[in-house]
Amino acid sequence: MNPKRQTVLILSSDPAFSRDVTEAWPSETEVPDFVVLKEDLYPELRGDSYDLAITEAGSRARRQQFTRFLTTTGKPAILVYDVHSGSTVESAERCSLVFALSRKSENWAALVGMLGGEILRHLQADARASEAEQRSATSEAYATLGRYMVEMRHTTTNAITSILGNAELLQQEPGLRAPVLSQADTIRNMALRLHELFQRFFSLEKELSVLAREGYKETGIARGVGRR
Repeated sequence: MNPKRQTVLILSSDPAFSRDVTEAWPSETEVPDFVVLKEDLYPELRGDSYDLAITEAGSRARRQQFTRFLTTTGKPAILVYDVHSGSTVESAERCSLVFALSRKSENWAALVGMLGGEILRHLQADARASEAEQRSATSEAYATLGRYMVEMRHTTTNAITSILGNAELLQQEPGLRAPVLSQADTIRNMALRLHELFQRFFSLEKELSVLAREGYKETGIARGVGRR
């Protein structure tokens, strides 16, 4: 599975801010795609256009404004605020999606990169888990359908055998008109095709049984190793 490249949206009208963030991003992690927009364009954002937003909010009112909006997008965000605008984080910002960091430290950009990289890793892990869960649910649905078809094989085979036998008897009736014989021949041929199809289900049943036995053996071996 090759997950798509993640996107970090930087909302800032200051070129130095976006430069500091991108240059300080940890090189040991997979570097995302950075998209820079002026902060005044934030009302036009869509949650499906990025994975993480990073923005500077100079004033407390600006932080609250960004927080309320970014929370509605359902995507995480990092707000970088100036230490002189207030060192406390308002209650509106104390949510699981929005993180606030001040520029008090000289290495604030590195802290943003570390936090941003960790957020993206968690998002990627959640996406992989969700995809694996979906694949598992699909596989289980197919397995259920396969088991049902295998269980119905005997009943269906008996019905097909009866149709095939009656079609052949009908073909042997003397004095039947050609159209009737043709229809009887069609019924017989279709019954043979259905019989062949359900013979494949019989092979599927054998394969499922073999896989089940192998899975049971592997589980038993794993349990035995775990007890040591």
